Amino acid sequence: MVQSGSLPPGIFRVAAFAGETTASLICRTASRYGMEAKALRSCWQWRNYPPGHAGGGARADAEVLLNAAGRQLLASLCGVEQDVLARALPSWGQEDAKLSAGRSGVPAAAWRTGGAVAGPVAFGCRLCAARRTGTAVRVVRYAPRWDRVCVRHGRWLLDADADQHYEHVDVRRLPEVVAALRRWAGVVRRAVRAGAELERVFALAHAVVARWWEQALQWEREKVWPRRLHQVAGGDAGGDLEWWRIVGRDAVIFPEVVAVADALLDPGMARLVWVDSGAGQPRVLPVDGLFCRRLGERVGRDWLGPLAAADHGGPLIAWMGSVIRLRRGAGGPPGYDNDPWWLRREHQPVTMAGQLRVLGKEKKAPGSGTMWRAVVPAEQRMRISSLIVSAEEQLLQLRGVQSGPTAEVARQLLQDLGHSAGLVEAAWKRTAVAAVNGGVPLEEVARWADMSPGTLRRILTAGGQEEDG
Repeated sequence: MVQSGSLPPGIFRVAAFAGETTASLICRTASRYGMEAKALRSCWQWRNYPPGHAGGGARADAEVLLNAAGRQLLASLCGVEQDVLARALPSWGQEDAKLSAGRSGVPAAAWRTGGAVAGPVAFGCRLCAARRTGTAVRVVRYAPRWDRVCVRHGRWLLDADADQHYEHVDVRRLPEVVAALRRWAGVVRRAVRAGAELERVFALAHAVVARWWEQALQWEREKVWPRRLHQVAGGDAGGDLEWWRIVGRDAVIFPEVVAVADALLDPGMARLVWVDSGAGQPRVLPVDGLFCRRLGERVGRDWLGPLAAADHGGPLIAWMGSVIRLRRGAGGPPGYDNDPWWLRREHQPVTMAGQLRVLGKEKKAPGSGTMWRAVVPAEQRMRISSLIVSAEEQLLQLRGVQSGPTAEVARQLLQDLGHSAGLVEAAWKRTAVAAVNGGVPLEEVARWADMSPGTLRRILTAGGQEEDG
């Protein structure tokens, strides 16, 4: 074991990066002294074990809390005053019951996960670290999702909580991502003027666009995001489309997230919602409403309005409902239903780490369909899944359309049921096409679909369906 007294204090100066995790600083300090991080960590008495991933392996977002003696020791090893470290490290000074136990004056430490200590944790840019320290070491820091672009090196810095080895994706060929970062400063000013919490504004805008991202697999007119995703993947994401759609999502959709956040803070856009609702004469929000049409234009998709307006169970419609209730003065006491920035749990997008865990389980599960994955292109598999999810969400939304004028309720129900039926039909057609193209005899597929082979053949060949996918 390495004793703290065996390391003369202050031989090297190791400055902390703004927002860096204490665990990251300890690792960099060990590297500066030519030691393994594990060896340097033995200078502290540890109250628990480091967090790891379910499949084994250390978490990059692991965080360390130190007691007073432990903080003094680290400051001495870094050659930096404690007040300087307190300004740089968000976890500095935080303690818990585990650290209060034991002998007083003995350096002690406890492990935590960064997200539970001070918010989202991301990797830092190694090239920036090398420029500042002379060594391209890993840096892990607390960073909200609007602060993930390294403009100097054209990198989008990834979440550090996922079990994957990438620290960044390349956005040098996406100037719109850097441009969106510059526009974000204006969003910040608008949020301050509106008295809105920036974190909540971004979270809502991110949820809206992340939902579009999942739906976009069935948007034939969507050309921007596929182009960006392929560029982020180095030219072609086709080899592992599902993985790249997960890892590249936040970088690819960032320009639209900024545009949506700016729109939701715009009083003029709120007025359009009020007009669409009938103002003083309440009515069902129209599919061709002014607000959604204008929002589509602001994100560079003039065709998006009707699609966004039809997503009745999503965070955008929930925001519109809150705006309308506030205007009518019918929101009741303060609460989530009249708070435009309230993001319901079911609307929160799945994180990169969560999606990768699901993807890993799907690939590793015995009998989970390895042959299906081998013969059916990833994009077609995802289109089928997306159609099924959309149909399910559409049907769930119908439970909330049971009151109002008879004609209006009937119209809404019939339109939505027709839309759901269309989604289900598209899903089974694509599944049948994939099975036939994958080598399953058409007679077998027809039997599973409960129809004659001739009928199925006519359906699949109509409009070139058999070549689709």
